[in-house]
Amino acid sequence: MTTPVALVTGSNKGIGFGIVKGLCEKFPGIVYLTARDEGRGKAAVAELNKLGLKPEFHKLDITNKNSVIALKNFIKEKHGGLDVLVNNAGISSKQTGSDVFSIQAELTSGTNYFALVDFCQELFPLLRPHARVVNLSSSSGHLLRIPGEAIRKKFLNPDLTIDELSNLMQSFVKAAKDGNHESLGWGNSAYVVSKVGVSKLSFIQQAEFDKNGPEDVVVNAVHPGYVATDMTSHKGPLTIAEGSAAAIYLSLLPTNVKEPRGAYVWFDKSIVAWDQPAPAED
Repeated sequence: MTTPVALVTGSNKGIGFGIVKGLCEKFPGIVYLTARDEGRGKAAVAELNKLGLKPEFHKLDITNKNSVIALKNFIKEKHGGLDVLVNNAGISSKQTGSDVFSIQAELTSGTNYFALVDFCQELFPLLRPHARVVNLSSSSGHLLRIPGEAIRKKFLNPDLTIDELSNLMQSFVKAAKDGNHESLGWGNSAYVVSKVGVSKLSFIQQAEFDKNGPEDVVVNAVHPGYVATDMTSHKGPLTIAEGSAAAIYLSLLPTNVKEPRGAYVWFDKSIVAWDQPAPAED
């Protein structure tokens, strides 16, 4: 039998590291920890080795096409396919003034959304039947974080394609450059827009797999909770283990599961309506 393979992007620290740890404990196969920096990635592997866990390491920068292609070719040649893909890599822009918002918008959307789209385009052909994909979103990825009703309606279009979604996301970047993003209804958080894009992308990806296969591939978006990590400046009530739990659960969903499937999942593993008020987090 083929050995199952799992891969977690951006996983040398924080929630990504917690997900790798949990998968090493529960997943019946090989788990790849990836990082942009080889030294940090191998140090993270060594830290897990001390706990008796044995992840493999592969260098990966999702914003670098050559890096993505190298990873894809490695997985294809060594394993022939992929069974779990956790898209954790991302950045959080620090709000530092309106004069640099256009730069924040381009960088944050470029990493969190556009690089994810490109990465999935390369890696999805490797997914085997019954594969599980988990896209790390956020409570910021809830649709109601976008203030403009007209823009929310565009995101809610059930027939929206990935190309059309990317055009919508690009229109935000343009509005940020033009300085009229708030008046158009986008709000003033590049991170919110990027993660709303990730959530909607997840729903579209599920619909496409349902139409075109492979069989029983399940994609979900997850809000890991407010976790004390570098990204939150070590604020937040949840530990890394608590913030990793829902993503690990979604990675290990049983064969032919009915739900969650193409869902927006809260850190407590509950399915949350994307266009209705979100649960409180206290």
